[in-house]
Amino acid sequence: MARTPTRSNDWGFPRWRGYGSATEATRVRLCDRHNCQQPGNCPAPKSPNSPDRWYFCVDHAAEYNRGYNYFEGLSAEEAAARESAETRTADGYAGAKHYSWGGPGDGTRSRDEMRALEALGVESDASFDEVRAAWRTLAKENHPDIRPGDAAAATKFQQIQAAYEVLRAAEEVRAG
Repeated sequence: MARTPTRSNDWGFPRWRGYGSATEATRVRLCDRHNCQQPGNCPAPKSPNSPDRWYFCVDHAAEYNRGYNYFEGLSAEEAAARESAETRTADGYAGAKHYSWGGPGDGTRSRDEMRALEALGVESDASFDEVRAAWRTLAKENHPDIRPGDAAAATKFQQIQAAYEVLRAAEEVRAG
C-alpha cells in the first residue's frame, strides 16, 4: 500500500511557493450587470453613504458613472465652496511642479534653464532682470545686422535667442 505524501515542499511556509502554484481555483467576481460575463473589478456604491457596492466591469462602470454629478443637490455657492476647498488642498503640489526636472544647483531650475543660463553667461541664481540684461548685450554683439556674413555670430545669436525663450517661459510659469 503506497502512502501519499501530505507534506508540501515548502515546509509550511506559503511564501516559499511560486506565484500561481496553488492548486485551488481562483475566484473571479463577475460583473453585477445582468447577462454580463466580464470580471467585475470596479466597485460602485449602491446608494449614497452606503457600504454596499456593485461590482461592474470597466464598460459598465463607465456607463454607471456617466450620469454621476458630484455637485448634485448643492446650490451654486455650496458647489463653489466645495470646489475651492478641494482645489486648495491640491494646490500645495502645484507650487513644487518646477522641481520635476531638477538639475544642478539648489533645485529651483531645470536642466534646460541651467543650460540657458550657461549660454547667456550668468550665474544660476541670477534674477530675470540680470538675464534680460545679459541677453540684450549678447544679442547686440552677435546680431546678423551688426555682423553680416559671420556664420559663427549668426549661430551664437540663435543660441542666445533660444536660451532667452527658455528662461522667459520658465519665468512666466513661476510668476503665473
